[in-house]
Amino acid sequence: MNTRASVLLTLTLSLLLVGCQDAPTPPATPTAAAPQDPYRITPAASLRERLTLATVEIGEWREIERVPGSVRLDERRMARIGSAVSGRVSSILVQPGDKVERGDVLAILNSTELAEAQLAYLKALSNRQLKAREVQRARALVDIGAISEAERQRRETDLDEVSFEVSALADQLRVLGMTPQAIDQLAKTRKINSSAPLTAGLAGTVISRSIAPGQVLQATDDAFVIADLSHVWVVAEVPEQAASDLSVGQQVRLRFPALDDEAPRVGELIHISATVNPETRTIAVRSDVDNADGRLKPDMLAIMEIHGRAQRVPVIDARAVVRENNLDYVFVEQADGSFRLTPVTLGPEREGQRPVLGGLEAGVRIVTDGAFHLNNERRRQELE
Repeated sequence: MNTRASVLLTLTLSLLLVGCQDAPTPPATPTAAAPQDPYRITPAASLRERLTLATVEIGEWREIERVPGSVRLDERRMARIGSAVSGRVSSILVQPGDKVERGDVLAILNSTELAEAQLAYLKALSNRQLKAREVQRARALVDIGAISEAERQRRETDLDEVSFEVSALADQLRVLGMTPQAIDQLAKTRKINSSAPLTAGLAGTVISRSIAPGQVLQATDDAFVIADLSHVWVVAEVPEQAASDLSVGQQVRLRFPALDDEAPRVGELIHISATVNPETRTIAVRSDVDNADGRLKPDMLAIMEIHGRAQRVPVIDARAVVRENNLDYVFVEQADGSFRLTPVTLGPEREGQRPVLGGLEAGVRIVTDGAFHLNNERRRQELE
């Protein structure tokens, strides 16, 4: 090979080496990253310390049937006050809302019927005294032989008959409203009093008054209604499907919209209707509730809560629930220490607890306190 050929070969090899050194290295094919689960979060140590976890456990849960009702007077503690005699109302001493004691005078009537009965009683008393003197005289005359024994017996028989009449007329006066003391006073003074007082038959509150001054009151008319409001009834209509959950003596919770600042009261079922209303398909129930504070008023609206049969279901703390898009979620602890936002189906809250109807099983650990903050951190990380 000549010198020129050697130079050309050397130059060619040099150019090839330079070209190989300047050629760009082809980029490596990127590896696809695994997508991040937006519902999973591994909190920082500072946040995890603020979390409280609990194991989901099976608990006893009772469904509650809420039915509307109303407050009624306890008819066992109520009295309708009327007059035993007819008469004209001369004065009224109490008004609706007044507190009265047993025996208090509510109103006064002027009654000719009562006056006539008193007059008949006084006449019978006078006749009995006359007959008693005749018997004494007859006994004295029999002793001296002035009259026969038969005459003495006849006079004693007349005295017995008059005595029976006095007793009957005294009973009539008691029926007409006079007390034994008033009858004794009538017998002593022999003064007729046509005033007939209407008295309270029990201690309580005057609920209503249906008379006015000057009105003629008949013996069959009601003048006042008095009730002891220390206990009242709450009456409600329960759907017939809940009949199997009812029993006399069962306790029910009662809420009153007018007293929304108060805790529910506890009542006791004292009556369950033996029939179903065919139009509403409901059963009438009645509960007794204490009203010592007097805050429950007749005809006040009420809500009766009836507990159904107990069921064994998972129950969680209501603080564990996170709301997202109108759905319920809880944070479930994972094996690697992270937490996953898990959808659940829950029943209504009661006393800080909620029953799990689906999406969660007993035995898993969930975040109870701090779920709100954990979800805020999850959202923040999702936006990054």
